[in-house]
Amino acid sequence: MPFQPKELLKTPIEYLKGVGPMRGDTLRKELGIVTFGHLLFHFPFRYEDKSAFTKIKDLNKDQENALIQGRIVDYEEIGVGQKSRLVAYLQDDTGSMELLWFRSVSWMKKALSKYQEVQVYGKPTFFNGRFSISHPEIEKVVHEANPIPFFPIYPSTEKMKAMNLSGKNHANLLVKLLELVTIKDLPEILPAAVLEEQRLMPRLEALQQIHFPESEAQLTAAKERLIFEELFIHQLNICKLKLNQNKVEGFVFGKVGDYFNTFYKNHLPFELTDDQKQVLKEIREDTRTGFQMNRLLQGDVGSGKTIVALLAMLIAMDNNFQACLIAPTEILAQQHYQSIKKEVEGQGINVSLLTGSLKASERKPIHAALENGELHILIGTHAILEPKVMFKNLGLCIIDEQHRFGVAQRAKMYKKNTRSPHILVMTATPIPRTLAMTTYGDLDVSVIKKLPPGRKPIRTVHRNDTRRSEVMQFIKTEIDKGRQIYIVYPLIEESAKLDYENLEQGYELVTSYFPDHKYNVAMVHGRQDMEQREHNMQGFVRGDAQILVATTVIEVGVNVPNASVMVIESSERFGLSQLHQLRGRVGRGAEASYCILMTANKISQTAKKRIQTMVNESSGFAISEKDLEIRGPGDIQGTRQSGVMDFKLADIVRDVNILAEAREMALHILKQDPFLEKEENAPIKQYLSKRRGKEIWSRIS
Repeated sequence: MPFQPKELLKTPIEYLKGVGPMRGDTLRKELGIVTFGHLLFHFPFRYEDKSAFTKIKDLNKDQENALIQGRIVDYEEIGVGQKSRLVAYLQDDTGSMELLWFRSVSWMKKALSKYQEVQVYGKPTFFNGRFSISHPEIEKVVHEANPIPFFPIYPSTEKMKAMNLSGKNHANLLVKLLELVTIKDLPEILPAAVLEEQRLMPRLEALQQIHFPESEAQLTAAKERLIFEELFIHQLNICKLKLNQNKVEGFVFGKVGDYFNTFYKNHLPFELTDDQKQVLKEIREDTRTGFQMNRLLQGDVGSGKTIVALLAMLIAMDNNFQACLIAPTEILAQQHYQSIKKEVEGQGINVSLLTGSLKASERKPIHAALENGELHILIGTHAILEPKVMFKNLGLCIIDEQHRFGVAQRAKMYKKNTRSPHILVMTATPIPRTLAMTTYGDLDVSVIKKLPPGRKPIRTVHRNDTRRSEVMQFIKTEIDKGRQIYIVYPLIEESAKLDYENLEQGYELVTSYFPDHKYNVAMVHGRQDMEQREHNMQGFVRGDAQILVATTVIEVGVNVPNASVMVIESSERFGLSQLHQLRGRVGRGAEASYCILMTANKISQTAKKRIQTMVNESSGFAISEKDLEIRGPGDIQGTRQSGVMDFKLADIVRDVNILAEAREMALHILKQDPFLEKEENAPIKQYLSKRRGKEIWSRIS
């Protein structure tokens, strides 16, 4: 008896005509297609336009890809064993060319036959006077009475080809499935008002047209509909979370009192910028509403986020609450501790540092002072998240470099008081507008763009290995002026052993240019014990060492105003965000500062784009947009792990305008109907209730 589920799209894939158990197993393992619904939403990645064939005589070397129809006139295997290759000779009415396979030779040899008419697709290359395509997509030509104008091509694998599950056969499965699907199986989920305002194609029609478009215009309309749907559903989830967070009961910071006013009037180290004042105003408004604050503070390197954080903590203290600041590394926590302790010295404010390296005997008095309320501000690392660290009355938690903390870790802070404390998360890695709308759309966002007065622009230059002597001579000139130098080497986990060897060799190279009897060169890296690393780092901070050779442990948290040069070795191996963070370690004093990007003589086109961006751009916000453009959203730090970029069709860089419209529409609907109880919103509510558990409902704060 055939399998008959309550919902057609939940039917196991093996029950579709033409699949069966073996093919079903292959589809599951190779593409994750388990049900009819998975197959329906597994979209083509390109289409063959039957009117867009290229004749062999018209091929050119600059062509990205070509679709060619011709006849296999002969084929042969050349070489033996693993070094063999298969060469097929393709001919049309204008000339001939070669098709090459270096893998799956035996399988392809069986699949080919002489005088077979085929369509091939791939990138043509020109060698020894003729064109060839390596590992082309290849399909037998079947002459049909009514050919599909835009034939869908689906992602495939060698195992799928072996099971006849690619090309025409994959498309045939979709034909059979679409014959079964009705509006009952695939109801409309978008409200009628949204469909009308956005002029969107109905859902079932969009699914039919994306697999078998009748024209290019229909294909475009189908994609626009499905992309909007993906982004709209995601934004509904994000915006619903944001609106709900605005209703979480929080502590009331009802006044600004002596702690804040005394510091602001008598101890503020510099005049705040307009951006800093605006952020403080936003924090002030958030914390007096009676609802929990969840705010993201973006500020470029050196923009003055820490002073804003301190002022926010003083407001908490004025309302009889404690505050804490959590940093991802001991070095950064130590930096914050020293800076804040110095700022509030002599003002009756107790500040302590809690890190993993503290002994139990050193922790006990800190725990006691927290619990009896004597300790006003606690600064530390993940150690603060431990259950035994309890506060008397925690009102504000500030998390620095938030992308380094997982959601589960941050959620532990909610248990440190009877109600969740106000949360301020800070990042010196500017987030592109499109990512902010998707990944951090549930948070209120504050931005500090203008740098405090006195920060000089950093001149950034690119040099390759052939100009190393010139770079070293420039460093000597700067040291002679009394300046200090950073030289940073990459550290990639997959090749950690090799990286440390490169670091050691780099240290030896630097000391050969700067011998011990004249210069002091310190080295800092993650494999050193904490005491040695701290000793070397502090030696550089005090000015005892002129050069610090380091890995990226100094990416954040080191503040040496006298350092004027940042040399980044093998900079082609760094991402834009990390390069910008490293560059921000200089330019903190009154002197002119420089960032020198060292690379190999030959680097990839992508690396060239990154290096050129660094040379041309100083704004972290402009750099973050370029980073998103070059790498794509899935590779930006933290987003792949969070799952929020798992869109089938949408691309938040390309589709930023659709994203903005989807967000605006989602916010409008939720403000009018927060629980989607109106009749017109019933379809989307029903759809969301079915998907609950698959969506990202976690707090990103």
